[in-house]
This record gives sequence, C-alpha cells and structure tokens, in this order.
Amino acid sequence: SIFQNDIIQQMLAQGWQLGTPQGYNRETALYEQDVLDFVQQTQAQDWQKFQRIFPQDTERHFLEAVVAQLKKADINATDEQSRSFGTLGVLRHGVKTRSARFFLCQFKPEHALNPDTLANYKKNICRIVPELVYSPYATAAELQDMGKQAKKWRIDLVLFINGFPVATLELKSEFKQAVQNAMLQYKRTRLPKDPETNKPEPLLMFKRGALVHFAVSQYEVYMATQLAGEDTFFLPFNKGTHDGGAGNDVPEDQNQYATAYLWNEVLTPDNLLNIIGCFVHLQIEEKEDWEGRKYKKELLIFPRYHQWNVVTKLINAALEEGTGQKYLIQHSACSGKSNSIAWTAHQLSTLYDQQNQNLFDPVIVVTDRTILDAQLQDTIYQFEHKEGVVQKIDKDSQQLADALTAGSNIIITTLQKFPFILEKIGEIPARKYAVIIDEAHSSQGGEATKKMKEVLSSKSLEQAEKDEAYTGLEEDAEDEIRKSMLARGKQDNLSFFGFTATPKPKTIEVFGTKGSNGKPEPFHLYSMKQAIEEGFILDVLKNYTTYKTYFKLSKGIEDDPKVNKKKASRAIGRFMSLHPHNLSQKTEVMVEHFRQVVSKKIGGKAKAMVVSSSRLHAVRYKEEFDKYIKEKGYTDVEAIKRIVGCQRPTEA
Repeated sequence: SIFQNDIIQQMLAQGWQLGTPQGYNRETALYEQDVLDFVQQTQAQDWQKFQRIFPQDTERHFLEAVVAQLKKADINATDEQSRSFGTLGVLRHGVKTRSARFFLCQFKPEHALNPDTLANYKKNICRIVPELVYSPYATAAELQDMGKQAKKWRIDLVLFINGFPVATLELKSEFKQAVQNAMLQYKRTRLPKDPETNKPEPLLMFKRGALVHFAVSQYEVYMATQLAGEDTFFLPFNKGTHDGGAGNDVPEDQNQYATAYLWNEVLTPDNLLNIIGCFVHLQIEEKEDWEGRKYKKELLIFPRYHQWNVVTKLINAALEEGTGQKYLIQHSACSGKSNSIAWTAHQLSTLYDQQNQNLFDPVIVVTDRTILDAQLQDTIYQFEHKEGVVQKIDKDSQQLADALTAGSNIIITTLQKFPFILEKIGEIPARKYAVIIDEAHSSQGGEATKKMKEVLSSKSLEQAEKDEAYTGLEEDAEDEIRKSMLARGKQDNLSFFGFTATPKPKTIEVFGTKGSNGKPEPFHLYSMKQAIEEGFILDVLKNYTTYKTYFKLSKGIEDDPKVNKKKASRAIGRFMSLHPHNLSQKTEVMVEHFRQVVSKKIGGKAKAMVVSSSRLHAVRYKEEFDKYIKEKGYTDVEAIKRIVGCQRPTEA
C-alpha cells in the first residue's frame, strides 16, 4: 500500500536497511546473517577463538548458542537470572559460550572517551523487513500464495537490530477507526502459539520474540508488549495533541500522516537503540488470585509516548542549558510517573557534558512513596547491573550529608529532608546536583498539621467552615518546597525536576517555563483530559450529584429501577423534617444508593467520593458511615477516610 511504502522510504532515509523475508529464519526468529555479521565485524578476536573451538560449522554452533539463550525465557523464571534471557536479555547482556563472551548490541556510550565503543555503535545493523512470513508452521502452498490465505502469516513490517526482532507493526489505512482493526488482528491471528499445533511462534512469544507490537493507522498508534489472544492489552501511543486530549492532530499538509512521529521520531535507529538500552525493562509484580494465593507476574515495560518524550526532552534540555535550571512536569494520575522518574534519574546520573565530565554528581530523588524506592532500585539495576547505584536515606540527616559529600550516583530521601538538602548543597558549591521531586502536594508540613488539628477540634460544622476559610490549610509540602527554594534563591549548581499531577498556580509561576505567550507553563504536560480520554482515569464530573439535586430528583425515582424506592423515599422524606446538618440521614441515602446502584459498576469495583465543605464534615461523615454500615451488618461496603484539601476550601 501507499501508506506502507511511504513508511519504508522514510525509515530507509533515516538509516534503516531493507531486508527480505527470505533472510529471516522462521524457526529461530532471527535475521541470521545480521547476527553473524555484527559479531564478526565488532569482535574479530573472540570470533577467531570461537572458531578454534568449533572449526567445523562455526556459524551454526554460534547461532545454536544464541537460540539456547533466547529459549531460556520460555521457562517463565521470575528471578533475577531470567532478565538475561530472551531478546532483551541477550541484546543487553550478550551470550557467553565456552571460553568466549559476545555482546550482540552496542548501545551508545555516555561519553567519547572510548573511540572503539563509539565505532562499534556505528556498526549496529538496523533492518526493516516488509511482509514478513513469520510462522514456522506455514505450509509451502501458503508461502507461495500471496493472497488472503497467506495474509494470516504475514506481518506488515518487522524491525530487527543485529538480526534480533525488536518490533512488529500492523498497518491499517482505510478509515479513522482502522487502528481498532489492527489491534483485533493481533488479538485474533497473531497468537503466541499456533492454534492448530499448540506450538510456540518464536517471533510472537513474550520475552522470546519481538519486544513491542504496534497497531498503526494514519491517525493513531497503540502498542502491546505481550500478545495473549483476546486478553492482549494495548496502550495508547499517541501524542495527545488533539485539542489537548487523546489522539493526534491531523496535519495540514495532506502528504503527511498524523502518526508520522512514530517512524520519524521514536523508531529512528538512534532513538530505538536508546529506548532498548535505557527504557525497556522487565518488571516483576506480586499478584494474588481469587483464592488468596500469591503469584508473580512478569511485565515488559515499554515507555508510552509521553514518557519517552518527557525523559528525552529533559535530558536534552539539561545538556543544552547546563545546571541551575528548573523544570516542572505536570503529568496526570495514571501517567506512569514512577517509571518516568526512574528513567530520568538513571539517565541524569550517567549524563556527560561536551568535556566528557559528569553533568551532575549525585541525582537526588525526593519522595514519600516507599514503593518508588524499591521500583527505582529494581529498574536501574537492570540498566547498570550492579548494586549500590541507588542509596536510600532511611536513618538521619548525617547519613544524607555523608551521601551528598561522597557523591553517590542516586540518592533517594523524603520530602521532610528537602530544606536540609538545599542547605547542604549550598555548603558544597563545587558539586552539581539534580533534584527530582515526586508529587509534592500532600499536606505533611508541621504547620499544616497543626492547623488541621485546630479545625478538626471545632465545636460545630459552621465554625469549622469559617476556621478552614481563614487558617490557610492549603499550605502543604508543595508550598514548603517552593518557599525553601525561593528563600535561598537561584543556585547555579542545582537543577530542579518537579513531577506533579496538580501543580498550584504559584508553583507554575515560580518553576514554570516561559511559553510562547510569555506566561509560565509546565515544561511538559500529560493532561488529565488526555488521561480521561485514553481511559486511564474516570471523569468524576460526569458521575456526580449533589445531595440537594438528588433530593429534588427523588420524585422521579421511578426512572431509577435499581434503587430501593421504599428505602430511598423514606430516607429523603425524613430529611425534610430534620436539621440539614443531621448527617446520619444523608448517610443512609448515600450508602443505600451506592450499594444498590453505584457499586455494581466498573465490574463491581466502583467507588464513590463524598465532597464536603470542610474537613470536619468529612470526618463526621466517616464516623456516620462506619456506624450505619455496622448497624446494618453490611460486608460489601466500606468507608475509607482520605481527606483532600482544595486551594480554597470554599470551592470544595
């Protein structure tokens, strides 16, 4: 098709080499000649040593050793060793056989101090193969047939690096919803096991085959890292430029495609090698089945577009602008901030300037999320493959001071120690620091806690509203960080990278980047609108009702057949004759409506939120919910207290 040919031509112009299906071995899932050429061109001495061990059929013996290492991924091991198996493990760690060890991919070196490494990097072979017949089980007749019968065995585009498959692309260009058909094709005909023989398809197997699978149309892109039939889970891989939400803007130039960024930005040889070397990693999560039995599940993490884009932009900006800068990253909930922070921290810690010197001495990650500590260490260990890169500060300020002075690669500490960090950094001006702050907006400061207690001790709900309106409860950790940095002024040896979902206007004003209109704005944005439209979070504004409105609509209760009409009408009727602050009556209406209507949504996992006019209201509601639920003996509903403040309580 024209669409396919346009992509191929543009990728060839970027440095990809064109391959043919005949060069691909369907049994090994390798473009075997590229594997051999890369090793022989970059490791001639080791190859000669291997030849002396296997003077006959040297190439066959070598390929067998490579395939054996790839196949170990099929065991589904969930320990550290498993990360050396499969396509990612072999590309990253190479193959050891007999007395020789071979690397099978050269990632770009962080500096230019070793010219041999840079020369080997330029010898990587990046190949694109169109119309690849991938299955070992395709019959000779099907291979000769280029019609619809053989189409089930052909993938539109497959990308190889040094002979190893790293990405597949199914292309659809008929109409705007064509990307859905591409995903269906992966789910129904691109199966990790052949449905007739139940034998594995090497190219499509998890870990063993390609790292990522793209469903591509002229308008949208989706990706998956594990093919599992109808259970295959695709993530959007769009820029989010369509009116600030999901999808991509259609270019004014009719000769361009809305998805051209995929092959012109992401899948260039340099960028794809960087993604494989510095982004893709195996994540092992502990799960629990319906019987309470725990098990481990492996996930191959490939960055979504906004994650790759923000990390790449931050690294490039740091190189270009040097230290002493501020970057505010506004990424909505469910944007994958933990991985974005881990990738940013690792790449900043290995960043070299034009003089081949470390741009930053230590990278400091400031967070109060304990889960980020373990995830950060686990993720970075896969790139560095050595212990001690990440140092956790879990004792006192002296431990932090020693780590700052010693210059550990990555230091992870708590928000409460942020003022001490700034003070200590000021005492060591010869060193350069990158400080990454994670989601700093929850109320944790001592003064905020004190004011919170004052409000919760109010004698009446009316007084609580008045107190909250004037006590400045909007002061939180985000404000403390801003004030600390403003008090010390600009420090040329410190760069600030702040990740948050909901920055305050003051924070954007102080740490934002000046936009085209001259006003400060986030350095990078993954908006709540995009997260909602992509299906990662729910739009609560589409599903809320004020109690007052619910009361007015109660006369039309016949329109809601799922509601227990007798109970709801009786409860609302009682409310009319009682004081409006008698929360117990409201509680009955809300709990009953939640149990009978709301809780059954989202596959029985729906939740509800109570928005009140003060924190004391929230606490009293929690108490009434617990009391009512206990009295009724309900076991299918639970009230969880999580008090979240607004910038101005009157807007709650």
